[in-house]
Amino acid sequence: MALKNSYSKGARFERELADLLVKRGYMVVRAAGSGVYTTAPDLLAFRKNESYVFECKAWNSKHLRLREGQYTLLKEWEEKTSVSAYIAWRIPHKGWLFIRPAEMGEKAVITLEKAQLINRTIDNLV
Repeated sequence: MALKNSYSKGARFERELADLLVKRGYMVVRAAGSGVYTTAPDLLAFRKNESYVFECKAWNSKHLRLREGQYTLLKEWEEKTSVSAYIAWRIPHKGWLFIRPAEMGEKAVITLEKAQLINRTIDNLV
């Protein structure tokens, strides 16, 4: 039951971010089975001369860690497609913060404090 609740929560936040991007004029694709199918991030967003991929996380924690495969995938998307890749971290009661994979470092971890210092929000990203 916990796995289903976790999936539902993740899907809900992916749709929330997709809606925010659509309202800003982006065409958005939500990758089906992105948590299982390892060659696609959660969301792909496109607008004239702009393209982004997002791995969405909704963690109530002092740090965020990606699985090695998720981190590698985001870096690979940037290298092979020239799109900008971000980890979209949904902070409860605060909104979204956006982190570049390189800002996490090779261990694919970032503290909430560092993410807040970077302070890349939806308003200053797109």
